[in-house]
Amino acid sequence: MVKLTLVGRVGDGLPLAQGPRYDNGENERFPFYKQQGEFILKEISRGSLPFPKMTILFDHHCFNYLVENGIAFITLCDSSYPRKLAFHYLQDLRKEFDKFDSSLIAKITRPYSFVKFDSIIGNIRKQYIDTRTQANLSKLNANRQQDLDIPTQNLAEILARRRNSEMSERSSMSTNQRATSSIWGSPLLEVIALKWTPISIILVVAIVSLWATIIITDSFVI
Repeated sequence: MVKLTLVGRVGDGLPLAQGPRYDNGENERFPFYKQQGEFILKEISRGSLPFPKMTILFDHHCFNYLVENGIAFITLCDSSYPRKLAFHYLQDLRKEFDKFDSSLIAKITRPYSFVKFDSIIGNIRKQYIDTRTQANLSKLNANRQQDLDIPTQNLAEILARRRNSEMSERSSMSTNQRATSSIWGSPLLEVIALKWTPISIILVVAIVSLWATIIITDSFVI
C-alpha cells in the first residue's frame, strides 16, 4: 500500500506537494514517516543520493524515489508492495507534473504550497491501491528484468553517512580554528614581536625626525 507521497524540488530541497493524508491506522506515525521522506529529499538535493531512481529500506517499509527534470517523486510503501508498481505510480505522477509550467514551479517558495497537485496525487494513488486489477497485473508482468536495475540501500546507512559527514565537517572547522589560533598565539610570533617592535619604533621616529628637519630647512631657505 502507498502510505506517503512527497514531490519536491531537487535544486533547493523544497517539498512542493504531498497529496491527501490517508487514514490507514498509522496516523501517529505519519509525522515520523514524513520527516524521513523530507530527509531523503534533502539528501537527493545535496547530491548524496546520485541515482535517478532508488529503493530505500526502512522499518518494514521502503521509500522509492524517482528524479527527473529537477523534481523528486518519493513514495513510502509497505515492504510487501510490488516495487515495480511503486515506480509505475511515480512515473504516472511525473507525467502529470510535466504538464505544469516549469516557470510556475520555479516561483514556489513555501513548502507544500503547490496544492494543485495534491488532488492529482490522490487520484493516481487510487489506481494503485489494488495490486490485482488487470491494469496493475499487466504492469507487473511486463519487463520483469526492470526491477533488477534499481539500486537498494538501507535508510540507517544513509543516516549514518550523513552523521559522519557532519561530524567530519565540524572536526575540520575546529582544526582550522585551532590552527589559526596557534599561529597567532605561538611563541615564535612573540619572539619576533619582542625583537622587531623596538626596531620598528626607532625607524618610525627616525623617519619622522628626518621629515621634520627637511621641512624646517625649507622654511629657512624661503
